[in-house]
Amino acid sequence: MDEAELERVSQLVRGSQLAAEEEKLKSTQQEAMFGHQEKSMITEQLDLGDELDRIDYLLRGYTIEHNPETGASKWVKPETNDMILLSDYGVHLIRNTIAWYMNKNTLLSNYDDETILTKMEDFAEALNDTIFMEYEKVFQYPTLEDCKRLLMERLQSKKDIRIFSLELLGKKQTDKEKQIIEDKILKDIEPIIERELGKIKEQIIKNKLKRFMLLIRTIQDAVHSTYLRAWKGQERTTLRQHISISETKGGYQLTPTSSGPFDWLKRK
Repeated sequence: MDEAELERVSQLVRGSQLAAEEEKLKSTQQEAMFGHQEKSMITEQLDLGDELDRIDYLLRGYTIEHNPETGASKWVKPETNDMILLSDYGVHLIRNTIAWYMNKNTLLSNYDDETILTKMEDFAEALNDTIFMEYEKVFQYPTLEDCKRLLMERLQSKKDIRIFSLELLGKKQTDKEKQIIEDKILKDIEPIIERELGKIKEQIIKNKLKRFMLLIRTIQDAVHSTYLRAWKGQERTTLRQHISISETKGGYQLTPTSSGPFDWLKRK
């Protein structure tokens, strides 16, 4: 073998080595990419943290506010207590309770129909009994300011109705006459103001208790949906299928070609 032939073989060897290193690097990058995607998918599928946070906001009566300029959204605290059903104690009680059920241990379990129904019946009865026995601590009771605000709204409405009825009769009221009507209403309510505030407080509590069954149903459905993901081990079966597919895609192997840099030697 002369020097020219040897040099040509050396170039072929170096070229083959570079090509092999490039393919190896490409394979490593593909495996890393698929591995990261697989890890993100599994984390996304099993992490219920965002869902629990959303439930926490809803239990506190928050609403989502959209910014039309930026398109961003954020949870906003209610301006009044009208939409606040639960006290801080009630929020913590319910959120901590469902956190025992809405987690990856439940998702990766294997339950049949009968087991899920039995567990849901036990959970619903226990939650219902607990809230019922501790409703005075669980529900948000109206403050004095809440009662005063509602009383003032009722008095203002009463004043507006009286003025409107007089105007219908053609008796237009001056500002002084309107003030006389307001003073008369306040004078009438003064002896019974404490009783009226008590009635208002009782009515607010009754209105909040009317939402008791709806609260139980929504919580029950959230937990039930978690159990359904574990029906016959569907969640972990789905994860295994994703992992298998990712391993197939990520396990890239070089396929030998029909000829190599030294094939010409074999033909000699």
